[in-house]
Amino acid sequence: MMAWQQEDFSNVTVLVTGGSRGIGRAIALAFASRRARVAIAYVRAHEAARGVVQEIAARGGEGMAIACDARDWEAVRACVEQVTARFGQIDILVNCAGIVKDSLLSSMDVEDWRAVIDTNLTGAFYFMRAVAEGMVLQRAGRIINISSLSGTKGGKGQANYAASKAGLNALTRAAALELASRGITVNAVAPGIVSTEMSATIRGLAGDTLKKAIPVRRIAIPE
Repeated sequence: MMAWQQEDFSNVTVLVTGGSRGIGRAIALAFASRRARVAIAYVRAHEAARGVVQEIAARGGEGMAIACDARDWEAVRACVEQVTARFGQIDILVNCAGIVKDSLLSSMDVEDWRAVIDTNLTGAFYFMRAVAEGMVLQRAGRIINISSLSGTKGGKGQANYAASKAGLNALTRAAALELASRGITVNAVAPGIVSTEMSATIRGLAGDTLKKAIPVRRIAIPE
């Protein structure tokens, strides 16, 4: 049985999706600082991903980066197989890959709806499905889904994003009930506004208004 409440994550393998930037990058580096083996999945940011792998090594971890579109089931399966082939098994999955394509409901492009749902919700399911078999066999695992307050509170112009995160919350609850008996926990973390590239537009348009709604009157940083 693995000791999860620990500072030293040597011999623990973590897969972080969306790990080349923002919250995913911060999570990958936090695990690396505790000497974990960290694999990051990303889509197009090749240079950024290589930089994260270098930072992982500098912090005492062992890293790898895999280009993988979370919307592609076969690509997700191949990604998980690559990580398992190199590190032996996957102990922790952090689903952080996500996009926003905000628009009012009355004018939202159908393709923007599909892209957000497919990335934020279906992509998370694909990765959970791909790692579940190995975690069941080893009777241990941790799955952490990065959700959002939008999943419970909604948001103007965010019908697609809010729906994707509400679905992710429900998926988390269902998977947690199903996998608990196998020593696997499934949880979601739902941040508010975080200072990332993805939130730059909304922070630029409504930064002061957003801060007034936050008790500590500041926007979070990824770390």
